[in-house]
Amino acid sequence: MSKVILKAENISKQYRLGLVGLGTVRHDLNRFWHRIRGKEDPYLTIGAVNDRSEKATQEYVWALRDINFEVKQGEILGIIGKNGAGKSTLLKLLSQVTTPTTGVIKSRGRIASLLEVGTGFHPELTGRENIYLNGAILGMTRAEINAKIDEIIDFSGCEMYIDTPTKRYSSGMTVRLGFAVAAHLEPDILVVDEVLAVGDAEFQKKAIGKMQDISKGEGRTVLFVSHNMGSVQSLCTRGLLLENGSIAYEGKIEDVVSTYLSTGKKEVGLSIAERTDREGGEVFRFTDCNILDERETQVLDLISGNKYTFKIGFKSEEDLAGIRFRVRIYDENGITRIICNNGFSSQLLNVKKDTDRFIHCTIPRLPLPNGRYNVRLTCATLHKFLDDLEVAMEFDVVGGDFYGTGKQQVSSEGVMVDHSITLH
Repeated sequence: MSKVILKAENISKQYRLGLVGLGTVRHDLNRFWHRIRGKEDPYLTIGAVNDRSEKATQEYVWALRDINFEVKQGEILGIIGKNGAGKSTLLKLLSQVTTPTTGVIKSRGRIASLLEVGTGFHPELTGRENIYLNGAILGMTRAEINAKIDEIIDFSGCEMYIDTPTKRYSSGMTVRLGFAVAAHLEPDILVVDEVLAVGDAEFQKKAIGKMQDISKGEGRTVLFVSHNMGSVQSLCTRGLLLENGSIAYEGKIEDVVSTYLSTGKKEVGLSIAERTDREGGEVFRFTDCNILDERETQVLDLISGNKYTFKIGFKSEEDLAGIRFRVRIYDENGITRIICNNGFSSQLLNVKKDTDRFIHCTIPRLPLPNGRYNVRLTCATLHKFLDDLEVAMEFDVVGGDFYGTGKQQVSSEGVMVDHSITLH
């Protein structure tokens, strides 16, 4: 039976809102006075729950509260949850970037972490020099790095630019090199945050394969945070669902993902304008979403092969330029089936202040097989999210003869596309 390599016991992390640092000199003296008298820290009994949908009314907030779990050697643990749930804070505690306010973290062996793009890299140093710098930060000797450097460079795919300062690297190249260093320097525990989302599809597949090799082949442990439920399910066997700084669910990864996807449906009964489970929504806000058939009738039961238009209402409080709208359709397992994005297919859009407008996203022939699907709406400029609603609505595909053969698509995998197969 595998031994426990990482254990978190009642760990919590408290922050003081509005200021840099934990508190003031007065608060520090108050803590010291209670400590020398053998009493509990007075500020541990106060603090708001980490719920971003509500306005803060207290001076302190618990980013994490009473987290307990353990990870066995060779296990790949997926940590999922909405933005702000506490995932990155938890990884920073496990990586010893910061310390918990309360609780204890016990680990065996060396921990390597890849938390943010460019972490541990100096922009003026070359890629090769940064390999040695980052390796040293991770606790490796120069001899160990020398033995692995050719393999690291080859895996990263940055060989052409390896002697170029990393300030000239794209974010994707930086992630490639950072992951290559962390994965090849033989950590006992590898901690990977959402940074892999910056890489291209080929590198993501390569990175997931490497993490599987690290776990299964070398018996090392991986902690993986991602919003890509497909990657999480393919890579992990067990998961944690964080919600408002606490563990909402722990168990098999399929059950954890299912619970996570269902949490966004709690507010689906409300109008989109009233929903609070969103990222952004202050300056720009989605207000409505409906699906129209060819007769412009609202529908929720769709037929594959037919034409449908997603009519999405919004309101803006500012003039905005260079807007990208994205409609992502994913199934109940979190697997993305369709992405519509005007940034890819047409020109960027400009929005005027104080106007109630609609976006029309039309799919000429719906290529989805039977099943239930969710719609995620995102609006962003080049530099920031304006509004992001993960479960804007749900709909069902209930049939349809996409290919005109008199037969319905039986398999629930993939999507249907026009094609031909001929013998030559």
